[in-house]
Amino acid sequence: MAVPADPPDGTPDGVGGGDEEFRRDDYEYEYRSVVFDEDFVRAARLQEFSAQERMGEHARAVRSRSLWSGGAARPGNGTPSRSARQGLLLVLLIALAFASAVYMGLRNPAVPEPDSRTEPLTSTVIPLAPTAPVPGGRPVDLFANSPAAEFRVGAAGIAMPAVRRTRHFTDGQVVTALSIAKDYLVQSSLDPDVLAGTATRPVRVLVDPDQLDQFDRSMTSPSGDGRHAATGWLVRFDAGTAVIADPRVRVSGNLAFEEVSADVLEVTTDHTFVYAVRPATGVPSAVDGASLFTVRRELRLRFDREDLGTRRAELVSAYVMAGPQSCSTEPAEGFRPLLAGAGPTTVGPAASDPYASGHPRRSTGLCGVLAPAATDAATATPPVSPGG
Repeated sequence: MAVPADPPDGTPDGVGGGDEEFRRDDYEYEYRSVVFDEDFVRAARLQEFSAQERMGEHARAVRSRSLWSGGAARPGNGTPSRSARQGLLLVLLIALAFASAVYMGLRNPAVPEPDSRTEPLTSTVIPLAPTAPVPGGRPVDLFANSPAAEFRVGAAGIAMPAVRRTRHFTDGQVVTALSIAKDYLVQSSLDPDVLAGTATRPVRVLVDPDQLDQFDRSMTSPSGDGRHAATGWLVRFDAGTAVIADPRVRVSGNLAFEEVSADVLEVTTDHTFVYAVRPATGVPSAVDGASLFTVRRELRLRFDREDLGTRRAELVSAYVMAGPQSCSTEPAEGFRPLLAGAGPTTVGPAASDPYASGHPRRSTGLCGVLAPAATDAATATPPVSPGG
């Protein structure tokens, strides 16, 4: 008698009969390579909702188990599987590499860095020749009857401008640059030893280290080549010609500043210094032994952040006019004033030989005329004699 599972006509020839044989042969053959373990189930792209989840309105039968839907989480604790974490890490690395490439392209590393080398000082020193006799008298009377009557005395005449921050420098850094520039003017224009030519250190300590060789050469071997004039760096008088008759130098002018780059501040100075001088030899009288000598100095000083920290200045350029002097004198080493009683000079600048060997003086032939107002006003009121 046939069992319910058997075909009506019996098992065909050549076919194994019975469930045992089917399970043993066909089932094992068909599904031998498929293992429904936990990893296989977790890796499936689709997951069937539970019966309770399918009871909801418009419920779907299955849900996606893609990486982005979170379906790849470990059962029980919601922690992404190792493969999911690796996928996320790979995506983040690709995004980071792309962002870095864009940033480097925008930054344009081919742009050269700014040149931070310190340039040498370039200076122009022009003597001013008088058109009338040089007046003499007591310093106080000479100052009172000159255009310098309203000038302040000494460092008080070097007024600081209103300070504001720039794009890359703070208020404090701007104040520091201006104060260094003022110190430089005071030491190079007002220090008695510097004016007498007996000291240079008060100025030297304020010079950028990269310019010290040029400064030292200008002091020991001054020349009018536009680079090594001692009077481009400072004010000093020829010791054999004149000395200071009154230490109260009259000063007037202004300071200005601007940011020339993200790392450099520039300060410009424009000041007039008026000195009372007398002959270096002899004993002058109190009435007519002194005369006035005027120096106009226009300087450009630059400061990088290191200069601000060390209180040094890079002197970029100096434009100096000084008189009364003779056009035939060389002002590079020291000023030689025309003193009280000296008449107007008709002698032109020193002769220049274009055939001479060596480097020609750049300042050769430069000479100006001292405006009459600079000397005539000093004699508007005659000096009062003692006991008069």
